[in-house]
Amino acid sequence: MEFHPEVAHTARMYDWYLGGQDNYEADRIAGEQALRAHPNLRLTARCNRDFMHRAVRFLAEQGIEQFLDIGTGIPTEPNLHQVVQEVNPAARVVYADNDPLVLTHARALLTGTSEGRTAYLNADLRQPDSILSDPKLTETLDLSAPTALSVISILHFIEDPDDPQGTIAKLMGALPAGSYLAMTHATPDFGPEMGEVERVYHEAGLPGQIRTREEVARFFDGLEWVEPGLTTPHRWRPPIDPPEVMDNQVQFYAGVARKV
Repeated sequence: MEFHPEVAHTARMYDWYLGGQDNYEADRIAGEQALRAHPNLRLTARCNRDFMHRAVRFLAEQGIEQFLDIGTGIPTEPNLHQVVQEVNPAARVVYADNDPLVLTHARALLTGTSEGRTAYLNADLRQPDSILSDPKLTETLDLSAPTALSVISILHFIEDPDDPQGTIAKLMGALPAGSYLAMTHATPDFGPEMGEVERVYHEAGLPGQIRTREEVARFFDGLEWVEPGLTTPHRWRPPIDPPEVMDNQVQFYAGVARKV
């Protein structure tokens, strides 16, 4: 993918929602329009990020030593490898994204522990075969051993003609029993705001397809839910004394499930 700072991009908009600096005027303009449609988008982005931290920490504590994170986005500390290597310094992580700006920051994703390993792939989720066959992945992860696939806030940017469900099935099919899928996905189920955000993204020339609970659950077909199952990000194993957040503020689903 070529670098076009004059055109809004999903990863740079997400960086802006999180208060980052790696975004451009086009991203901020589209982000402002999205915020007018859904004023809680910054909270939504933080809830997604916090879910990722809790989910991968939980998986590392369950003994998972390998992580494949697709749709990584612009680095924001703590990054996934920092969370899991705090639990297990020998954990190995492969990041994948197709945004040139993420690629320029990939060095920040490669500063793991001396015991563990991290790698970065310039790859597109819509091309799972190229991800699975990439030498950087096969040299870093042993796909015959349980692995966690993390797809946080990315699948709603892949529309049905690109078969996102088939893509996840292929990726999980390449992983052995004992592997996990962790994901979040935007939904229209809690109010009209996320549908308006989808419209803003389309008007900016960006893909997007938000999905209902039933549609999101299909990504986990054949997998065994980790409690509490499919819920909103802030309700998935929340910390003690969690901040008060309403489902209609976040308008996302989140879940973790195990391949048996």
